[in-house]
Amino acid sequence: MTERTTETEITFMHPFNLNSLVGPLEAGTYRLVVDEELIEGLSFTSYRRVGTHLEIPAIAVKIAKRQFLQVSAVEIDEALARDVKLPKASAPATR
Repeated sequence: MTERTTETEITFMHPFNLNSLVGPLEAGTYRLVVDEELIEGLSFTSYRRVGTHLEIPAIAVKIAKRQFLQVSAVEIDEALARDVKLPKASAPATR
């Protein structure tokens, strides 16, 4: 089966929570890795998502070890939507 991996960067302006974590993650830009596999037998090219992973900590954090946390695409979308709705005044100061 043919697979592809797509990496994107997503930015949270505020700390955010995910169900699989005990505490909140810091605001920042994170790498989101999506694995998909080709759906064979169709007359057109189509892929289905088989995994979504969030690389933690945020990209700007200087650390030797990084982890990939398996997350739900729906949960990430909901967290991003909540982040947009929060007032900008509570966003962290830029360094």
